[in-house]
Formats: sequence, C-alpha cells, structure tokens
Amino acid sequence: KNSWLTGAAAWNFIAITNYILGIRPVYNGLCISPIIPKNWPGFKATRIFRNVKYQISVERVGIGNKSIIYVNDKKIDGNVIPLPPLGIKEVIIKIKIT
Repeated sequence: KNSWLTGAAAWNFIAITNYILGIRPVYNGLCISPIIPKNWPGFKATRIFRNVKYQISVERVGIGNKSIIYVNDKKIDGNVIPLPPLGIKEVIIKIKIT
C-alpha cells in the first residue's frame, strides 16, 4: 500500500543510477559505464563522491554502447574516473556513446 515506506524507492535509485546510468563508486574512483536505451539522446547528472562534485554529461552519437570518456577535456582509457588531486572539488566528465 505505501511503497515509499518499504525502502523500494532507495533500491530503485541504486538500480537506476548504478546500472542504467552506469554511475557507481569503486575503490579507486568513479566507474561510469552507461547502458541507456537506444532512443535516449543522453542525460546529465551530478554526483558527489568523496567530497568532489562530478558534473557528468552523456550524449548518444551512435547506436552502440561503447563509451568514449573525457575528464576535464582529456580523453581517458577505460571507464574508471580516478580520484582527482587533493584540493580539486569539481570534475567535468563528458561521455559520447558510439
């Protein structure tokens, strides 16, 4: 009857952010591997992780699910965004899904 009292909303949030939007914390950084529906043009999200604000924008430019990731305008290999140096409080992440 009162599904918002069962914890279901929290689990839905985890399922959506971690496994559809693909934004999940790992030991050495923030792993981002979006698996969004083919008809989504993309999305934007803000995630605070270890006192750093991550501004994430994802744009679909193809029909696949391969991601090209740029961190502060520099292309990186892989999908784990490493922790920034001490003192950095904001990271800009741009992802193109090809």
